[in-house]
Amino acid sequence: MEVKIENPFQYQDFLNDKLSILDVKATDSAGTIFHIEMQLSVTTGLTKRLVFYGCELYLGQLSKAEDYTFLRPVYSICILDELLFGKEAAGHHRFQLADLKNKRVLENTLEIHLLELPRYTLKEADLITASTVERWVFLLRHAQDYDAQTLHKLFPEAGFSQAIDTFETISLKTEDRQMYDTRDRAARDRLWLMNGAIKEAENKGREEGREEGRKEGREEGRLTGVIQTCRSILGMTEFEREMFDRCSVEELRTMASDLQAMLRERASGD
Repeated sequence: MEVKIENPFQYQDFLNDKLSILDVKATDSAGTIFHIEMQLSVTTGLTKRLVFYGCELYLGQLSKAEDYTFLRPVYSICILDELLFGKEAAGHHRFQLADLKNKRVLENTLEIHLLELPRYTLKEADLITASTVERWVFLLRHAQDYDAQTLHKLFPEAGFSQAIDTFETISLKTEDRQMYDTRDRAARDRLWLMNGAIKEAENKGREEGREEGRKEGREEGRLTGVIQTCRSILGMTEFEREMFDRCSVEELRTMASDLQAMLRERASGD
């Protein structure tokens, strides 16, 4: 079955936008739509954005002159290089439109698949008994550690072979390598800036806390410092002191958590 890339990227797009998400739309010969994206980190609202974009692709198939029988399935696939679901053991999550009580699924409509790469710790020796998804994850994570000849031996199937040939082509092209190195450096710089901003907020919070004197006051002061520093970094106006005084410790904790999430999202998107 042939697959057509609907939005082929230009290398210059990635060189100019160092932190853009790798976002690919493709269709197969049956008209099924695939949306694949790679994310380096968890951002606020990630799951809702995946649902929104999947629905947008499903809705966008119809013109005014067509009816619903023309709709084809949409598969939205997110490959995430960070953990999203806490201590969950599974690395592959499949979401469908379903009636959980009666165990019925609306097949061939919309599906969202999410792969958390850090959960996969396969070794080369495990590939013989690994699932197809596990084998693909291993290839994505470790292709750079092998030469093309070895990869073809480890993954002789046609689909893998085509991907390996693509990897080899990329490694031989200067502009592709430049794109990869530029985005890799940008990702490290972004992580450094994000961690620095969060550490600054926490240090400011500890300084505020030490000035309060009692346990609850120290917690309030720490949270107040975190909030004020985060708001400053995000370019928000300062709250009046009286507004902080009216908030409970739990409200301050929630506010600080929300602002730190915004800061991480800003760092990942800038």
